[in-house]
Amino acid sequence: MRDFLTERAKQLKPSGIRKYFDILDTLPNAISLGVGEPDFVTPWDIRSAGIRSLQKGYTSYTGNRGLPELRQLISRYLAQRFRVEYPAERIIITVGASEGIDLALRTTCDEGDEVLVPDPAYVSYAPIISLCGGVAAAVHCRAENGFIMTPEAIEAAVTARTKAIILAYPNNPTGAVMTCEQLEAIVPVIEKYDLLVISDEIYAELTYGGKHCSVASLPGMKERTVLLSGFSKAFAMTGWRIGYACAPEALDKAMLKVHQYTMLCAPRVAQHAAIAALAGGFQDDFASVGQMRAEYDKRRRFLVKSFNDLGLTCFEPRGAFYAFPSVEATGLTGEEFVERLLKEEQVAVVPGNAFGECGDYHVRCSYATGMRELQEAVARIARFTEKLRKNR
Repeated sequence: MRDFLTERAKQLKPSGIRKYFDILDTLPNAISLGVGEPDFVTPWDIRSAGIRSLQKGYTSYTGNRGLPELRQLISRYLAQRFRVEYPAERIIITVGASEGIDLALRTTCDEGDEVLVPDPAYVSYAPIISLCGGVAAAVHCRAENGFIMTPEAIEAAVTARTKAIILAYPNNPTGAVMTCEQLEAIVPVIEKYDLLVISDEIYAELTYGGKHCSVASLPGMKERTVLLSGFSKAFAMTGWRIGYACAPEALDKAMLKVHQYTMLCAPRVAQHAAIAALAGGFQDDFASVGQMRAEYDKRRRFLVKSFNDLGLTCFEPRGAFYAFPSVEATGLTGEEFVERLLKEEQVAVVPGNAFGECGDYHVRCSYATGMRELQEAVARIARFTEKLRKNR
């Protein structure tokens, strides 16, 4: 029998995260700081809207773009919160922001095209680029620069085949945020090389000490930006799988065609729930989001201080819900640290190199878990690092 697998499927590497969770499943007393998922339950008013939609029998497809009411709310939300104006008819409701990433890359990435990706960054970008026939080119983001994409780093990564750049801020795994001034600094480079921007803004509502700035709000950038976001992180709606994509007209039409032939539409019940998430108004902060952000902030400050006190130098995250400490002082790589910590102290974190080469001596720790679990995890990590020091 012939080998039916494509070369792209063969070359696709398994997730650098998954194997640790497989081990975790065998350890009943383990604590996981690995999953990037809110430990909060979706607020009741949002859940009840989903329940009511089922009770009313709203179980059919929606139009491919999604419910008009939801798209209108998203249009108003983006304009009022982030000064980005997209008409409802140019918004596609997607199955999570992840589908939006796939749509953006499938409609823009030809064979051999290069797409600049921040390193470190979310694990899915490079594999999707590869599946589209493109090449992911790393833009090295260093702790000393706040893990942001600098004009110099972008210039160093650009080639004649570079077509697009992915911006992912607030960033997973580092928690880095790019301010409006920092984004403005890279605009001339983006324009110089005529690059498309794919901006993943799923953590926009989870910033600490400042408000999110969308690159699409900057002069001249909306015309070359695909803005992707969703409800998973801010509204604790990961399992509802509801996101959205906004793009320039030609790209929007192409993305809609791919969406029509693949997903058709996002789940109707999730769309009704998302309407409830936005329907209360958004001129000011959402109450539920503000409460979650305040709790994350408390955990963030605890975890960063704890790592620094242990000698594991930790960049202060300004968004999302991850800390990205360096473990170089232990003499171990991030991967070695993770494997030993899991086996010896039953604490699961993620090796930094799962997010790119720049993460070789880092680990990612999610603080989207309760304070009690965080405190116990830190106690175990302290015991582990002390043991390493004694054995050196």
